[in-house]
Amino acid sequence: MTIKNNRFFSSASFAAIEKRRQFRYARGFVWTYWSVIGAHFLAQLFAFRFLPYEAAAHDFYLRILLYPTLLMCGITAAAHAILVKAERFSFFSIFSAGTMISMIIVHLNMDVRIIAAVMLLPIFASTLFFRLSLTWITTALQIVGFCVLYRWDFWFRSYMSDFDLLAIVLFFALSTVAASFIIVSGRDLAFDLEAAMFAQQQLLVENTVMSQRSKTDALTNLYNHMSFHEFYDKAMEFADRGAPFHLALIDIDNFKSINDTFGHRMGDTILATVARVIKDRISPADIASRYGGEEFALLLFEQSFEEAYALVDGIRAELAKSYHPELDGRAVTVSVGLKSYSNTLTKENLFEKVDALLYEAKRTGKNKVASGALTV
Repeated sequence: MTIKNNRFFSSASFAAIEKRRQFRYARGFVWTYWSVIGAHFLAQLFAFRFLPYEAAAHDFYLRILLYPTLLMCGITAAAHAILVKAERFSFFSIFSAGTMISMIIVHLNMDVRIIAAVMLLPIFASTLFFRLSLTWITTALQIVGFCVLYRWDFWFRSYMSDFDLLAIVLFFALSTVAASFIIVSGRDLAFDLEAAMFAQQQLLVENTVMSQRSKTDALTNLYNHMSFHEFYDKAMEFADRGAPFHLALIDIDNFKSINDTFGHRMGDTILATVARVIKDRISPADIASRYGGEEFALLLFEQSFEEAYALVDGIRAELAKSYHPELDGRAVTVSVGLKSYSNTLTKENLFEKVDALLYEAKRTGKNKVASGALTV
């Protein structure tokens, strides 16, 4: 994965997370409205039953309690439906609903001097979405709602002094400025967080690449000498628990002659060719490594000895019939030593015996597999 793709993945993931977060907040607003309506219903009922209240019972239950509550419930239900069915209009519907609910609460409690401050809450609530345009729209909705109350609600206007009117206008302005500052600061924080996440992801990718490079041979893309011994140790541990394996050593015949005659560049090409044949033949469960020079080591799992033998002999045979024009039409052959794990052998003993089998294959003519049981 390239750094450019990492950047795209990081930004796309961050945007998706942000969208889900804003949807949860929007849904939370709807449930908050239901809670406010319920709390207001109970508060009004408590005030009528236990506190001095001027309204008659009939007027209270219909005009103050039932009708406004049903109206607020209808407004909230409409906002909820828009959130579910038409998400792109959800923000406007939610804050419009909040404005109308605030207007109703202010109208019903106009004798409470600071009740108009309720209309400031949607402005601050809009900062959760980190969108300046949404905050400005919310502020405009509150101003329109307040003007409607002040223009057409005589009783509300009668409770407002000139000082109250000036203070509320200033509160709207200051609240919008404060909310905008919170949004800008939040955006900077979110940008810094995204940058930190990207840097961490980039560092993780680089560490993974470096770790992979430290475990593999650059020429053949097989595991290197150090990695082989790590896998070998693990194989011995699992074998002791009942999961045996087979160890094979493969050595290119006459490799020094190839280097001396055709140069080290051609020698590298032959090494890469042999490695490719090995990789194509082994299963995903097997481990292949460049042990050193022209020698390769294989750990073969989940197969019988006969299957392991057929696998390494197939590698030998394929290489033996592949002729290289660069080598004056000659083929590259390999000699192989193969032996299965036995609980009577230590890690060192097993390797020594396979190495001795490899030497036997070399000594007795090359281009063959020596296994102690069979020699081809």
